[in-house]
Amino acid sequence: MNSVVVRTLFSLFLPGGLVVFSTAILIYLGVLDKSLSALVHIYPYLVAVAGMLLGWRFNRSRLIFAIVVLALADRGLLLFSPSAGAASLSVGRTVYNAIGFLLPLNLVFVSRVKERGIFTFHGIVRLSLILIQVLGVFLLCRYHTLGLAAFLNYSLPDGHLLSWLPLSLPCLFSFGIAFLSLTLGFIRHESVIENGFFWALLSVFLAFAAGKIGPISTIYLATAGLVLVVSVIETSHSMAFRDELTGIPGRRALDEALLKLGGNYTVAMVDIDHFKKFNDRHGHDVGDQVLRMVASKLAKVTGGGKPFRYGGEEFTILLPGKSAAEAMLHLEGVRKAVEQTRFIIRARNRPRSKPEDPKKIKGSRRKVKITISIGVAERNEKYANPGQVIKAADKALYKAKKAGRNRTST
Repeated sequence: MNSVVVRTLFSLFLPGGLVVFSTAILIYLGVLDKSLSALVHIYPYLVAVAGMLLGWRFNRSRLIFAIVVLALADRGLLLFSPSAGAASLSVGRTVYNAIGFLLPLNLVFVSRVKERGIFTFHGIVRLSLILIQVLGVFLLCRYHTLGLAAFLNYSLPDGHLLSWLPLSLPCLFSFGIAFLSLTLGFIRHESVIENGFFWALLSVFLAFAAGKIGPISTIYLATAGLVLVVSVIETSHSMAFRDELTGIPGRRALDEALLKLGGNYTVAMVDIDHFKKFNDRHGHDVGDQVLRMVASKLAKVTGGGKPFRYGGEEFTILLPGKSAAEAMLHLEGVRKAVEQTRFIIRARNRPRSKPEDPKKIKGSRRKVKITISIGVAERNEKYANPGQVIKAADKALYKAKKAGRNRTST
């Protein structure tokens, strides 16, 4: 199977899929039967508190709103469940389908909005929309004989492929739209947050597919919240260790990798030639494109090398188990790959969208040559610790630049 496909499937399944499937298997096997009564009094509240604190600490309002929506859905289902004796069968069924219809759409909405804070204008508007839905469900309970209740309770005919599910047709339609939207969102962005909302939605679906409101539905809804909490933690970790602009590991990841190394290794310091002049002339947006292009070439380094963004226009390549002489062949390959890539600068008057009758604009495309200089140093008796090796590689980089740039030096 194609490595890109495998990596995409792997990133889709982890971490959310592991959490949801583990929960489903434990419930299916009855492992949690004896502890369900205790779990429902602890687990949802722990998830809610963790989500609120994490959302507040990392300014993740989407996590907080998602936790609020899940908590209100769970309390609403339990409050109006016929088994609780607080509602009739018809009222309970109406609330069940109303929440089953609204909850997937709310999760999609929360996943799409930008982080705009909680006690801001945008945050208050979003919270108001949630509370309006709570009021709507309450009024639906009071007037459940109206046509809207009949619409929400419309079931699939017997013998239909999905008729075994306790969900009404509008609920199934809502879940279908939500799954499609979140799947497309993940394909476009492949972010951990998109992944989290997808698996949270699946956990919510399992809660409703179970058909019985009670401990099991509460566990599934709490698991949906847990998936989002884990996704935010994973995202924060990724932001700390991965450079957002280039997509390769950052300075902190380099420090961690150096601490784990033992034995012989080589460090290469890489600098984009004349980048400051290029940036001043063509603008920061074009400069960012150059950084991404160079990073993509460095990511293809052979010999087991791993690139890191060191800062600004500087990168570092770490080659474990390689001497400087052995590393030179692999580093020269990267340098030549960058040199042979023609970077295209588009004219500012180039139309944003392709016209129906395109005409060649004079000077609309200009190819420029991007080159890099590389300084190489290996760990040895003279340079025993990572700091000394990096300093030696920096000196070698200065030597390469002084010798005319676009070369590799030791």
